[in-house]
Amino acid sequence: MSSKALDDHIELTPDTAGGKPRIRGRRITVRDIAIWHERLGKSAKEIAADYDLALADVYAALAYYFDHRDEIDARAAEDRAFAEAMRVRTPSRIPRERLNNSSGTDR
Repeated sequence: MSSKALDDHIELTPDTAGGKPRIRGRRITVRDIAIWHERLGKSAKEIAADYDLALADVYAALAYYFDHRDEIDARAAEDRAFAEAMRVRTPSRIPRERLNNSSGTDR
C-alpha cells in the first residue's frame, strides 16, 4: 500500500498564484478551498466536484490550511490592506455618483 505525502497535493511556486500554497498543477489556492469550505459551507466532495479536483487534493488543502492557518490568514489580511491602500491612493476615474448609482439610469 502506497502513501502520498501532503507535498504530492500542495505546492508553492513564486511565479504562480503569488507564491501562495495551491493545489499541485492548478491555480486554486489553499485559501480558496478553506473559504469555500468554512465560509460557504461546501463539503469536500462538493468542492472536488465543482472544481474537478481529486478529493484527496481538497483534504490535503484543508490539512495544509489548518496546519498554517495563522500565516495564511495574516497574508490574506496583508493582501486586503494592500488593496485598500491602492484603492485610496488611486481613486477611480468614474464619478462617485455613478459608482453609487445601482439602478443604472445614468447612462
